[in-house]
Amino acid sequence: MAKTPVTLCLWYDDDAEEAANFYAATFPNSKVGAVHRSPSDNPSGKEGDVLTVDFTILGIPCVGLNGGPAFKHSEAFSFQVHTDTQEETDRYWNAIVEGGGQESMCGWCKDKWGLSWQITPRVLLDATTGDDKAAAKRAFEAMMGMKKIDVAAIEAAVKGG
Repeated sequence: MAKTPVTLCLWYDDDAEEAANFYAATFPNSKVGAVHRSPSDNPSGKEGDVLTVDFTILGIPCVGLNGGPAFKHSEAFSFQVHTDTQEETDRYWNAIVEGGGQESMCGWCKDKWGLSWQITPRVLLDATTGDDKAAAKRAFEAMMGMKKIDVAAIEAAVKGG
């Protein structure tokens, strides 16, 4: 793993390597690095089991820890992935949801390990954070009724349609 000031540590029951491989196959600028095995038995596994996996998601250094079932992911932490097109939005959303995950609201979904993702088109961010308060309100209200974000519907809401 590259020497960086911060690495995200993500807790998995026992399948950090599977998760890392999924992320590397799904997102650009992502890869699996070293796989480290436990030097001895521990509360979540046996000597020789995969303990941690170094990986990168969209350029962000991460380590997956196979820590057992003691802790679960929650919406208190999520990856927000900015997309430029509906096709890109669909590709990421569908990979996560169809890979054993689940849909939520307003561009949020969870992968099969319970990690939350926000698949967020830039047009939505631009609209809801821009200076045009009326357009921001229309875009926000349109988003509130969506699961996966519909770029064309957000664009129409911004225009007042």
